Amino acid sequence: MDIFDFLTMLGGLSLFLFGMSVMGEALERRAGGQLKSLLGRLTGRPVVGLLTGIGVTAAIQSSSATTVMVVGFVNSGLMTLKQAIYVIMGANMGTTVTAWVLSLAGVSGGNVWVRLLKPSSFTPVLALAGILLYMSGKGDKKRDTGTILLGFATLMFGMETMSGAVAGLGELPGFQRLFIAFENPVLGVLAGAALTAAIQSSSASVGILQALAVTGQVSYAAAIPIIMGQNIGTCATAMLSSVGANGHAKRAAMVHLLFNVIGSAVWLVVFCLLRWLLRPAFLEGPASLLGIAVAHSVFNVLCALLLLPLAGVLEALVNKLVPEGGDPEDREELDPRLMAAPSVALERCREVAAEMARTAGAALEDALTVLTAPDPELSKAIRKREKRTDHYEDILGTYLVRLSASPISAEDNAQAAKLLKMIGDFERIGDHAVNLLESAEAMKEKALTLTGAAQTELRVLTKAVREILKLALEAFLKDDPDRAARVEPLEEVVDQLKEKMRSRHVRRMQRGECSLEIGFVWSDILTDLERVADHCSNIAGCVMEMAHNDLNLHQALRRLRHDEGSFQRLFEEFQEKYVLEG
Repeated sequence: MDIFDFLTMLGGLSLFLFGMSVMGEALERRAGGQLKSLLGRLTGRPVVGLLTGIGVTAAIQSSSATTVMVVGFVNSGLMTLKQAIYVIMGANMGTTVTAWVLSLAGVSGGNVWVRLLKPSSFTPVLALAGILLYMSGKGDKKRDTGTILLGFATLMFGMETMSGAVAGLGELPGFQRLFIAFENPVLGVLAGAALTAAIQSSSASVGILQALAVTGQVSYAAAIPIIMGQNIGTCATAMLSSVGANGHAKRAAMVHLLFNVIGSAVWLVVFCLLRWLLRPAFLEGPASLLGIAVAHSVFNVLCALLLLPLAGVLEALVNKLVPEGGDPEDREELDPRLMAAPSVALERCREVAAEMARTAGAALEDALTVLTAPDPELSKAIRKREKRTDHYEDILGTYLVRLSASPISAEDNAQAAKLLKMIGDFERIGDHAVNLLESAEAMKEKALTLTGAAQTELRVLTKAVREILKLALEAFLKDDPDRAARVEPLEEVVDQLKEKMRSRHVRRMQRGECSLEIGFVWSDILTDLERVADHCSNIAGCVMEMAHNDLNLHQALRRLRHDEGSFQRLFEEFQEKYVLEG
């Protein structure tokens, strides 16, 4: 092996790692909906968690990415530690798929069907299909599919190049001695752990081992301990992701480490005993690409079988090792680690936005109550909820902007834009709740009272505002365009009520029934209630625009108005429902 072979090997390794990275990222984007579906069905049942871990990791081809997501889920309170244990076990099994695919490079034979299984035969076809989809595909899904195929073709081409370049290493005495040394189980485990920790991918590490196996110098006695070490090395990614996180995230990362360390230690002892007592001949023979894939799968399945019944013991051990972090308030609402799966991160944003909507709605409901029945406890709750909506707007706005800058699909990008629009409306509803509270406090402090007629009118308007708030929030929370369509006609009725009530109050002041001072407070109350209806209209518009895949709010509202029959019917229905007496 000369310098040119070495450079070829480096080039092949670079293409291999690049192809794996590109393919993994595209798979994450393409499998976004499936990820949400899989993770949404999580329960405490071991088999469900195990299958979820296998499915997610097989979909994105990275146990490290799955584990980092799990750390984020536990950190955000989306997953319990017990659930995380099962998913992590499944992730280790799901990552073995890559080794089986790479083992196709070792297929040999003259039969045409056998030759078609060789990567050198089908990779060019996949590359051609990938570039056609990537260059001609108009939708993100087609382009992502093309990227997956291109990434896979690059990965396999890099594997072939690397394998061809290292073939001559088998003749070098130093290389032979190196892998004879790795037959020492401890050295083999350390080598596998170090390589995997360096490149942060057990799949890539196994692929490199398979490429070196073509030299004929990698025996099963050396390969099996290296595979065990690779499982330990892959924990580095999760451990690094837990730095600076709360105790919940540290526990999840520790579960991953303990699972792999305990599994490797137990089966390494069994391996050493079997080798010493039985001395099986196959261990001294050269490992094949397929043999390495089999060993990788068998080892991970054995680890899961060993520790699956001991999940409770593992959880208790982790709780002792990482005792802090038990306070639920310590959790992060939006964990940056979730961005490893943008679709899942966006779903989490929607959940937080839903909590923000409920908080803002509760604040306004309390404020409407305080207008007619002052209550110190409700006043404190309103201000607390308004501060909470401010907090939600800050974290959601920052997170959604970062998420929008990441490689996400057009559909997810549109959803992120919708949420960015609506969180501003939710925050303003919280502000108007405080404004109404301050108006109520001003009336109490200055001993101002509304006339009986004004109180009756206010009850009509607040009832209408309560309904429009309920319609808008339910339209958002249930993603229901039918409810959203009822908001705009009611908003028109609220506008009419406000103008009528303002005019009536002016006439009352002219007759001397009300003071100028109460008139200012009355004007503030009407303005706040009318603006709440405006924000509800904006929220409903966002729901409708997404139903029509249109990000133009004014276009969505114009479309509703053009449906004259439906709009007019609803408008008249609300007019009859909310009538001012006199």
